[in-house]
Amino acid sequence: MDRKQINRLLLVALLLGLVAAFFGLGLQDVLTLEKLRASHQALVDWRQQSPITAALLYLVIYTMATGLLIPGAAVLTLAGGAIFGLGLGTLLTSFASSLGALLGFLVARYLLHDVVKRRFGRQLEPIEQGFKRDGVLYLLSLRLVPVFPFFVINILMALTPMRAATFYLTSQLGMLPGTLVYVNAGTQLAKLRGLDGILSPPIILSLLLLAVFPWIAKAAIGRWQTWRLYRRWRKPHRFDRNLIVIGAGAAGLVTSYIAATVKARVTLIEAGEMGGDCLNTGCVPSKALITTARLAARMRQADRYGLAPVEPKLSIRQVLERVEGKVKAIAPHDSIDRYEQLGVEVLQGHAKLTDPWTVSIRHHDASTQQLTARAIVLATGASPWIPDLPGRDQIKLLTSETIWSYLRHCPVDNPILVVLGGGPIACELAQAMAQLGLSVTQVQRGNRLLRKEDPEVAAMVREALVADGVQLLTNCKVCGFGQGQVLVEHEGEQKQLRCDAVLSALGRHARLQGYGLEELGISTGTTINTDDYLRTNYPNILAAGDVAGPYQFTHTAAHQAWYAAVNALFGSFRAFKADYKVIPRVTFTDPEVAVVGITESEAVQQGIAFEVTRFPLDELDRAIVESAERGFVKILTPVGKDKILGVTVVGQHAGELLAEFVLAMKWNLGLNKILGTIHAYPTFSEASKYASGAWKKSHSPQLALKLLQRFHKWRRRA
Repeated sequence: MDRKQINRLLLVALLLGLVAAFFGLGLQDVLTLEKLRASHQALVDWRQQSPITAALLYLVIYTMATGLLIPGAAVLTLAGGAIFGLGLGTLLTSFASSLGALLGFLVARYLLHDVVKRRFGRQLEPIEQGFKRDGVLYLLSLRLVPVFPFFVINILMALTPMRAATFYLTSQLGMLPGTLVYVNAGTQLAKLRGLDGILSPPIILSLLLLAVFPWIAKAAIGRWQTWRLYRRWRKPHRFDRNLIVIGAGAAGLVTSYIAATVKARVTLIEAGEMGGDCLNTGCVPSKALITTARLAARMRQADRYGLAPVEPKLSIRQVLERVEGKVKAIAPHDSIDRYEQLGVEVLQGHAKLTDPWTVSIRHHDASTQQLTARAIVLATGASPWIPDLPGRDQIKLLTSETIWSYLRHCPVDNPILVVLGGGPIACELAQAMAQLGLSVTQVQRGNRLLRKEDPEVAAMVREALVADGVQLLTNCKVCGFGQGQVLVEHEGEQKQLRCDAVLSALGRHARLQGYGLEELGISTGTTINTDDYLRTNYPNILAAGDVAGPYQFTHTAAHQAWYAAVNALFGSFRAFKADYKVIPRVTFTDPEVAVVGITESEAVQQGIAFEVTRFPLDELDRAIVESAERGFVKILTPVGKDKILGVTVVGQHAGELLAEFVLAMKWNLGLNKILGTIHAYPTFSEASKYASGAWKKSHSPQLALKLLQRFHKWRRRA
């Protein structure tokens, strides 16, 4: 037991002792309306003889009573009016009640905040976000209606991130009207027959109206700000479309598809190729390349399968022909013809906002067109970031978008590549190129790869990349480029890395330029700033996908698209907050890395109490027969519970294995439910069951098992 726990126990003991003494001495009988009425004149005489002493003592008693949750605050408030009159009584009571509330708030925060945070941290996150945004209004509304027990409010607010000073000042203001009502009633003590007569229906209604007023004021300010934003534009009397979507990547395609499904008239505008980066330069071509690279690696490792190892003959152009063939095979899914059949009007050209409802389109033939819509969704995606370093014009500097064309028309058969970066794209492509047989050097500025993943996962990926032939340099700074070389500083030494081309995989930035955002005053940072409903500062203009963040995954772009479409078309009636609670991610290295929820490192950083359950794939029958024993399933759960906080899977087919856990987390299914589900044998999906079984075994009821052992021993005697 640490020092803080001991202090908490001592504080609890002190508080319980004070409360016990209060009731043990019968002081609760003193704080009644009858006792106050009987001693009224004596208290008034005492106040007249010692006004300062009476005021200070009243202040201390009231503060301690409210701070220690001792009943009788209503009678003490009446006493303030009865003894000190309306003016001074209100002043003393207002400060005493606020100080008492602050005392209760601080005691509750010290005793409960950390405990509740550790146990219910993830569940409280949405509430905490709401209080960071509107906490003052929540507290003010609760304080203005004295029917809510104030001691409960003090405790609940202590569990939120609200600052103590904010709590005090808001309480001081919010409790003032109710205090005034009670103190005024105290000045009429002789006429008062009971506490229930103080809050008459008109007074309660008045206080309720006061409580609602801050929210009305906030809404009015919001409407006024929106009016100021729109006032310089002339709104069309009639719209050409219900919805215009700019960008035909994952977010734009799904948004327009949903709009057409609900029979809205929607126009989708794309300046480049349909399908966006994912189809043409990202997910699809990279995974096609990775599939070929994996096969090449398996050919070299054929002895693992009882065959003679073979060095594959590489034709990079032939590999790229296959990649292009796979892109062409999937392209019809995202084609203009398909979306027009679905009811979407597709226009090719560059779109730019000219006002909040109007989009100007410059077609490829240089003709222009203007369309208006009640709502607009920006789905313009993101582009690879290219470092601005000396000598960049002396080297072939590629990105994940341009590498395909380079390889297809490469002037040499086996180009030497340098890959910059240590994230998923850099690791995937560096390993795939090395598995194909190319010479690859990967340069990472930090001390390890895949910073979002646990260190053990990053270490496994590093080991795999090196084993496949990647020359990996960590803690390595790129200083510039020369003719056919990259200039780096590694371990304090200047080095030149010879290469034919450099692949920059250092991240992506949102496409914000050229769409009229600055001219309209649409708020942006690294992405377009949106609210929880994906709306920009113009409520009828929304954003989805990479340009909106916070994730840059195709599946999150498609996920956001549903909210963007529904909120754009029906948001004036009912809007939906985008849900990011369960977001999976997969890094397609060999072995794959698949994650959902929090990692072990994140749980430690956030102070979440958790347990770790591991199941190594070398114990899985299907993995053994396929010589795919490398990897594991790691599950994080709350202490003693089967609820899933996070899962990390490393191994072949990790992305597919993750799906069951994503489903379980989405619908709050625990490990017991997974364990009770039949999984076909022998399959990789059994890893989910066995991992769940490992958790169950570690939480088996030992006492019950011992009793069962004795029971069976007794049964053998019969």
